[in-house]
Amino acid sequence: MSWDQVWIDVNLATMDPSISAPYGAITDAAIAVKDGKIAWLGPRSELPTFDVLSIPVYRGKGGWITPGLIDAHTHLVFAGNRANEFELRLKGATYEEIARAGGGIISTVNACREADEAELFDLGRQRLNALAKEGVTTVEIKSGYGLDTETELKILRVARELGQHHHVDVKTTFLGAHAVPPEFKDNSDGYVDLIINKMLPAVIAENLADAVDVFCENIAFNLEQTERVLSAAKAAGLQVKLHAEQLTNMGGSALAARLGAKSVDHIEYLDEAGVKALSESGTCAVLLPGAFYFLRETQKPPIDLLRQYNVPMVLASDFNPGSSPICSTLLMLNMGCTLFRLTPEEALTGLTLNAAKALGIEDNVGSLVVGKQADFCLWDISTPAQLAYSYGVNPCKDVVKNGKLIHQ
Repeated sequence: MSWDQVWIDVNLATMDPSISAPYGAITDAAIAVKDGKIAWLGPRSELPTFDVLSIPVYRGKGGWITPGLIDAHTHLVFAGNRANEFELRLKGATYEEIARAGGGIISTVNACREADEAELFDLGRQRLNALAKEGVTTVEIKSGYGLDTETELKILRVARELGQHHHVDVKTTFLGAHAVPPEFKDNSDGYVDLIINKMLPAVIAENLADAVDVFCENIAFNLEQTERVLSAAKAAGLQVKLHAEQLTNMGGSALAARLGAKSVDHIEYLDEAGVKALSESGTCAVLLPGAFYFLRETQKPPIDLLRQYNVPMVLASDFNPGSSPICSTLLMLNMGCTLFRLTPEEALTGLTLNAAKALGIEDNVGSLVVGKQADFCLWDISTPAQLAYSYGVNPCKDVVKNGKLIHQ
C-alpha cells in the first residue's frame, strides 16, 4: 500500500451511523491517510501490509481518535467586549436599562464599525487558535455586528481571510438581520429593504458568504421580514438558517423548515408542531448551552421531542460578546450533557456528524469514513464519554487536518 501516513495503537470513534457500536467505535484500530483523505480504517488486525520503512507510522498509545470537531455557530469576529455590562447586570441592572444607555449589541456594533480589518483579524485569529487547540477543525463565523453595508462586508472579509491563513476551515454566514441599527430605529422594514437590495448583492458580488441567517424574534425581525430575507438568499443560491424560538415561539422554525433551512438555532421555545416540521424537512436543531448558561435561562430546548422525531441535534458555542463569551467547544460537550441532559454520544455527534450536516458539508467531514477529508484528533482518553465528563485539562494530543499533522 502506498499511503502518506498510518496511525496505529488507537481506538476510533468514527461517528459513522452505519457502524452499530456506540460512537461507531472500532477498538484496537488503525487509520491510513492518502492525499488528504482517509484511505483505510478498521481493526488493526486487518490492516493491509505496507512499507513501514517509507511510510510514517504514528502510535496513539491507546488513545481515541475522533473526527475533528466542528463549531457550527459562532460570532467570532468582533471588537471590544461587554464585561462592564456583565458587571452591571450582576449589580441589578436590566438588559433594557443597559441597552437604553447605549449598551447591548449596539455597543459591539459601534466597536466593530470603528475597528479596522487588521484589528478584527488579530482578534479573530486569537479566538480561532483557542478553538483549534481543543480539536476544532471547522468553524462557522457569522457577521451581524456591523448592521451597515461597509461593516458587514468588513467582518465577512476578515472571516474569509481567517480561513485562508489558518488550518481551521471557515464557513461564513451573512447575518445582517441580527438587529435593527439605530439609524433605522423606527423603520425596520426599511432596514430589511437595505439588506435585500444593497447588502446581500454586495456580499454575493465578493463571494463572502456560504449562508444567510436571520434573528427571528419579537425583539428583532418578524416572520414576514424573515421570509423576505431568506427567500432572497435562496433565490441567490445561498444556504439559509435561522436564529429561532430563543425567547418566544414565533413559528420561525416551521418557516425555516418550509424554506429548506440547514438549521434552526437556540430553539428553547420550540413546540411539537415545529419539531415535526424540522423532522420532515431534515433541518438540524442547533443547541447553544453557552447562551442558556450565561443568560441564566430556565426554558430548555425540547430534547425529548427532538429525539422522538429524530431531528439531528447539533452542539455549538455561539461564541459572542453578549450572550455567550465562551470560546470552548469542549465546554459545550459538558454543558450539553449537564444542562440539556444529552448523552455523551449525542453531544459528540452534535459537534461532529450533525454539525457537518448543519453546514452542508457532511459529505466531506464529520465522521471517519474512507474517502472523507482526513480531519481528525487524537485524544488522551480511555473512553469517548471522557470528553464530555470533565473540563479544564485539554486531552487533545494531535490534530490532523487535510491529512497533515498540525503542530499547535
